[in-house]
Amino acid sequence: MRKGELTRVAILDVALDLASRDGLEGLTIGLLAEKMSMSKSGVFAHFGSREDLQIEVVKLYHRHFEQEVFYPSIKEARGLPRLRGMFSRWIKQVTIEISSGCIYISGAVEYDDRPGQIRDEIVSMVDTWQKALRRCVVQAIEADHLRTDTDADQLVYEMYGLILGLHHDARFLKKAGSEERAQAGFDRLIQSYQSNSSEQKNDATKMASTKSQLSLPNKAV
Repeated sequence: MRKGELTRVAILDVALDLASRDGLEGLTIGLLAEKMSMSKSGVFAHFGSREDLQIEVVKLYHRHFEQEVFYPSIKEARGLPRLRGMFSRWIKQVTIEISSGCIYISGAVEYDDRPGQIRDEIVSMVDTWQKALRRCVVQAIEADHLRTDTDADQLVYEMYGLILGLHHDARFLKKAGSEERAQAGFDRLIQSYQSNSSEQKNDATKMASTKSQLSLPNKAV
């Protein structure tokens, strides 16, 4: 990349750190210029306005989220393996962000009643993620991993609730074990939706594993 492009990337990286800590509304050209040891006009040369900068920060966060959570998960087998992968990586991402903050969650608080392009961008990205989760749930139903009467929208809603609870307890209340509680909640949630054939397959796998262990030769004899 050329020098100007490298500078823009560096500005965005610092801006994302600041926005994660102070919120998108806490992100100012002056503070960013100070952190970058640049003039305000120098920052403005790369972003036409503060709003343009905020939107670019939201887009950068979304790209990071895709790289850390979405793309690795779609390499998993369709159905429950992929859904489990999405949720476990989502939990990991939230726990990494506990010290700073999740732009999706903090942005929802900042812009829930503030119409405009920034709010539209955040809504679009969260909606894209929820649709990806829903598509994964539908695939799990089609693969007979979940019951045919599973309400995909309800399941996604409950998954989102677990993540919001994790963020609240871990970041705000500083409760230890929040990550484990979120994972346990997800496991229990999935179990309530699993099809009988899927449960039977799991039981058969566990029984086969147990028999295999019992049939191992005793080397101590």
